[in-house]
Amino acid sequence: MANSGDINVGTVLRFNGELCRIEEYQHRTPGNLRAFYQARMRNLKNGKIVENRFRAGEAVEVVRVDYKNMQFIYPEGEFIVVMDNDNYEQIHLPAFLLGDSLKFLKEGMEIKVSFEGDDPILAEPPVFVELVITYAEPGVKGDTATNTLKPATMETGAVVNVPLFVNEGEKIKIDTRTNSYVERVK
Repeated sequence: MANSGDINVGTVLRFNGELCRIEEYQHRTPGNLRAFYQARMRNLKNGKIVENRFRAGEAVEVVRVDYKNMQFIYPEGEFIVVMDNDNYEQIHLPAFLLGDSLKFLKEGMEIKVSFEGDDPILAEPPVFVELVITYAEPGVKGDTATNTLKPATMETGAVVNVPLFVNEGEKIKIDTRTNSYVERVK
């Protein structure tokens, strides 16, 4: 058993019998009260946010999680099919594990899948993806006094706001954590 001082953002805990991942974690020492840790956790089964205060030195159950890089093959209904690169075994993962970033995945991309034993509990897409713009309105000349953005449709069907100078057919880099434009790719 670990104690509350050993926890960091991204740690997976068993809290009230459920698996939870730490989203935010702060050490607080208010006035003349005892110090405590304020934790904001996401339940991995239903996605709900749970907040809790842990006393300093309180025992917590940290779950051992194994990570594997797997290749995204295709979506299938409410699941996605991924392949283990070592033994070519295909696994069906629930699509909600990826959340909104599922719309940025193309066939052949590497995703990071977390397992507790043999059960997949988390899936993370690459932080940055490079996609081609399939549709974007042309920018209006002279409309560059401010950072004006326009919607652009990617090859995967995702819509991202991009600057006016980016045109259809160009390849751009997108941050999957914030669903935002980063830069053009040469």
